[in-house]
Amino acid sequence: MDATRWLIVLRHAKSDWSEGLPDHERPLAPRGLRDAPRLGRWLTEEGHIPEFVVCSTARRTRETWRLVSEELPSPPSVEYDDDLYGADVLELLNAARRAPSGVTTLALVGHEPGVSDVTLHLAGYGEETRQVQTKFPTGAAAVLATKDPWDALRSARLVAFFRPRDFTG
Repeated sequence: MDATRWLIVLRHAKSDWSEGLPDHERPLAPRGLRDAPRLGRWLTEEGHIPEFVVCSTARRTRETWRLVSEELPSPPSVEYDDDLYGADVLELLNAARRAPSGVTTLALVGHEPGVSDVTLHLAGYGEETRQVQTKFPTGAAAVLATKDPWDALRSARLVAFFRPRDFTG
């Protein structure tokens, strides 16, 4: 099959660092609560609507995805995966490779450094990925295009990079 597939790699929005909570249970901070819906509106405006999402089980990623998805025209299927909490490149690639073959647009919702590492692993270290190399901030998303089927995902091209500070909508 020669169809383009779209991979959206999202980093959770800004989280709260209140004392006394385990890292996995940290909620979004006020800035994160503001930025996550912006990402959802941007995805909708740009036409990057995921059909299937694999999301870390951490509270901040679940809250981010909930706020993003509320801005989408229709909610996609979501799988919450413990392996995405602290995931490295291989774990993120494996999550993408398990996506149903009929999915055209897939989103992974995770954490740093995994989200930038998997983006750069797939898209390389050229000029087009300079912003990702510099910083993959909280609430950001990389949109990648690939011709690879999900179960053989090896490379992709970065086509867009959303940072909350660049979008006021």
